[in-house]
Amino acid sequence: MVSTPRHVHSFADLSDEEIGGVALAWRERTRVARDAGFPYVHALLNEGREAGASLPHSHTQLVWLEEAPPTVQAEEDGGDCHVCRHLEAEAASGERLILERDGLVLLAAYGGRLPYELLLAPREHVGGSAFESELLEPGLRLVSESLRRLHALEGPAPVNAWLHDNGHWHFEVLPRLTVFAGIELGAGIYVNSLAPEAAAAALRQA
Repeated sequence: MVSTPRHVHSFADLSDEEIGGVALAWRERTRVARDAGFPYVHALLNEGREAGASLPHSHTQLVWLEEAPPTVQAEEDGGDCHVCRHLEAEAASGERLILERDGLVLLAAYGGRLPYELLLAPREHVGGSAFESELLEPGLRLVSESLRRLHALEGPAPVNAWLHDNGHWHFEVLPRLTVFAGIELGAGIYVNSLAPEAAAAALRQA
C-alpha cells in the first residue's frame, strides 16, 4: 500500500496529512478483510533492502489472516494485561521512556533484540481493534517521529515495524542496525550492544 504519491523513501518523511491517509486506508482495508472472513490483519512496515523491503518508495503492507499469528497469540494474558503492568513499571522508572503524547507512550524496549528497538502503546488499556481506534493515526504519527529521531542519530537505517492488534494493542519498531547471526537465529539469544536506557536518552535528545 503506497503511503504517498510523493517519491519518499521513509515513513519518517510523511506529512501529518499523508499519515492520516495511511490510517484511513488501513481502517478501510481491514473492514474489507473482515467482511471477507479474515478476522486478523497484520499491518507492517519494511524499509530498506536489509529489512526486506521490495520497493524503495515508502509503503506499508496488510496481511489478511484467518487467526492471530503465533507471536500475537503468545501475548494473550488471560485477563491480566501484561502490557498495562509493563507500562506502569516503565512510567514509574522513567529510564526507558522517550515521550508520552496524545494518550500514547513511546519506550525503548526492555531487553530489545537490536539497538533502538521501540515499543509504542496506548497509555491506558483500550478495548477493541487498533484499526477502529481514534489513537491509530496519532500512533502512526509517533512511529514516524520515532524514525525521524533515529535518522538524526544513525542516518536512514533499515527498519521493520508492525502492529499487534490483540488485547492491549501496540506497535513494535525494530531498526536493523546490526544483523542476526548464529547465536540469535540458532539459540534465540539476542546480543544487543546498546542498553535501552542509553537508547532512550539519545532518542529523547534527538
